[in-house]
Amino acid sequence: MPIMPDHWIRRMATEHGMIEPFVENQRREGVISYGLSSYGYDARVADEFKVFTNVDNALVDPKKFSDDSFVTRKGETCIIPPNSFVLAHTVEYFRIPRDVLVICLGKSTYARCGLIVNVTPLEPEWEGQVTIEISNTTPLPARIYANEGICQFLFLQGAGAPDVSYADRKGKYMGQRGVALPRL
Repeated sequence: MPIMPDHWIRRMATEHGMIEPFVENQRREGVISYGLSSYGYDARVADEFKVFTNVDNALVDPKKFSDDSFVTRKGETCIIPPNSFVLAHTVEYFRIPRDVLVICLGKSTYARCGLIVNVTPLEPEWEGQVTIEISNTTPLPARIYANEGICQFLFLQGAGAPDVSYADRKGKYMGQRGVALPRL
């Protein structure tokens, strides 16, 4: 399962709409870098954040998820409370080819500050804005910056297309825009 290089990512984004909007070169001056890299694509976090809070003594239950679990904030930055996390989403909209699996890794700038990014793999033929969990593992509040790099996506091409893709299964998170909350 080879990892796909920059020229393949560029071609798939520009000719097939795999990433929109697509930034063809790494942008880094005064910002946390984003855009095309050698073997991946550094996505940006949008300006909508769902900050988890215990103000209403809510219980986080993936089978009965309640909006009482978080407060929504919109802005150029977001403060993540100590030992807490936020849900956010990418600026970019992804359309994954049928023979590709995408894995996400956090950016080292945030990782060195104790911030961990978690995203499940983007399955073959999934599409949407990616919901991102950003955990603050430190005992201090931490700031993240909207419209700047948050994570890197690596594109792995399979030896062939699967028999059944995410689209074929009519996956529950297909076509999501904004932060997609847990669903059954």
